[in-house]
Amino acid sequence: MEEDKLLFVENQYLGRDRGWVSVRLVMALFCFTAYYISTERERNQQLFLLVGCIILIVSIIMMYMLHYRITVKNKSVILQGLWTTRLVKIDLNSITKVESGAYSSYLINSPVYNLHQKGKIRFYAGGKSAVWLTDRDGLVYVIGTHHPNDLTRAILKAKES
Repeated sequence: MEEDKLLFVENQYLGRDRGWVSVRLVMALFCFTAYYISTERERNQQLFLLVGCIILIVSIIMMYMLHYRITVKNKSVILQGLWTTRLVKIDLNSITKVESGAYSSYLINSPVYNLHQKGKIRFYAGGKSAVWLTDRDGLVYVIGTHHPNDLTRAILKAKES
C-alpha cells in the first residue's frame, strides 16, 4: 500500500548526548582518581573503584537504551517512547507551520518525552537540532532530532500527499 509507506524513521537513544556522556565520564574519572589517591583506607579505596566501574557500565548500557522513535507516515508523525510511555500521534492536517532550528540555547539539556510546558510539548534525547511544529490552536511541538532537514522534508512530503 502506498499510504503505509514510511517516509522517515529515527531512533533517539537515552545515553548518547555528548553533554551527559561527558558528565558521567568526569564522575567516573573522579572515582578512579580517588581510588588511586586513597591508600590509607582499603574499604574506601575499593568503594571508589566499584562506583567508578558501575558508572561506566551504566553509561554503556544507556548508550543502547532507546528513548523514543520518530516515524513519519500516513499524514502523521508518530513518537513511540520507552517501555510504558504512551504513543504520541501528531496529525499533520492540523499543523500550520513546520520549521527546523536549534532545540535550546543551553549547553546541556535533559532528555524529555512528552513534556508539556508553557504551550510547548517537547521530545528530546540528544543533539542540538529540532523540528518545530505549530498546530491550528497555537500549540508547539518541539521534536529533537539528529537529522532535522530529513525530518522536515518528510513532514512536508507527508502533508502534501
